[in-house]
Amino acid sequence: MRTGSGKLGFSAAEDRGPVLVRRPASASPALAWLAENRSYIQHLVQVHGGVLLCGLGITAVSEFHRAVQVFEDDLLDYVHRSTPRTRVGGRIFTATEYPAGRTIPLHNENSYTDSWPNRIYFFCLVAPEHGGETPTADSREIYRRIAPAVRERFERDGVLYVRNFTEGIDLSWRYVFQTEDRAEVERYCTEHNIEFEWRESGPALRTMQRSQATLMHPGVGEPVWFNQAHLFHISALEASEQESLIETLGSENVPRNAFYGDGSPIEADVLEHIRDAYAQEKTQFTWQRGYIMLLDNLLLAHGRNPFCGARKIVLAMA
Repeated sequence: MRTGSGKLGFSAAEDRGPVLVRRPASASPALAWLAENRSYIQHLVQVHGGVLLCGLGITAVSEFHRAVQVFEDDLLDYVHRSTPRTRVGGRIFTATEYPAGRTIPLHNENSYTDSWPNRIYFFCLVAPEHGGETPTADSREIYRRIAPAVRERFERDGVLYVRNFTEGIDLSWRYVFQTEDRAEVERYCTEHNIEFEWRESGPALRTMQRSQATLMHPGVGEPVWFNQAHLFHISALEASEQESLIETLGSENVPRNAFYGDGSPIEADVLEHIRDAYAQEKTQFTWQRGYIMLLDNLLLAHGRNPFCGARKIVLAMA
């Protein structure tokens, strides 16, 4: 996180990543101050991929919602889910509800689909005692770090995401698609080019979706690495979890997996190379109560570190 003496209390450095912006104590009330500086904050997001706003004095979800509305006319719902979250009001959700000791790998939100948020707003209601950072990594730099031959293969074929919905294991299809109606699931899948198969034995539902691996950012005109192959692939799990799932379900029926778009397996060394590219670009900061982080979802990937103590981060997508 960079500091300096800029227009809003801190200035953006030339390198990329979230830039810290502090509301001066003598400034207008938080919402008025955000409105006054809206264009400049948006400019910083486009240049650096994200902004960390502090000193706003915001402490409640309702206040966070009003702050987001300074920037956004409408918010997105969370449909075709890949992680457990709880709606806390309107279209504000908790961050992913995984156990505190688990790391969430760096990723771009919903990049496993053909529909994703452009912006994500995170708000810290309760900061953890230790850890729990939301690290970020520049998707442009990840793209550059990945070997040209690997990029070319993914750009040519894309990524195939396979999900198997087995009752009692991982998320149910009802939760993922937010409906009890199979016809609604079929309608959603058809509209979003997702192949689906209802099954009488094994997983109740199998879906397969071919999605992009990279994108050209429409605002900055640079290519970004934009997929979740490294996260969906079964190798993202601990070895003991992999073995247990394969032994119980069979390798073809594990809850989620990723392949090249033509269905070929992604090599272990390629996945290791991709994960290393994310690790090399990782930056992070320490959450404090009231912080708001605004990310361009195409420019910055995000994740979560393990933590101790209570942690409550909520988010909005636009």
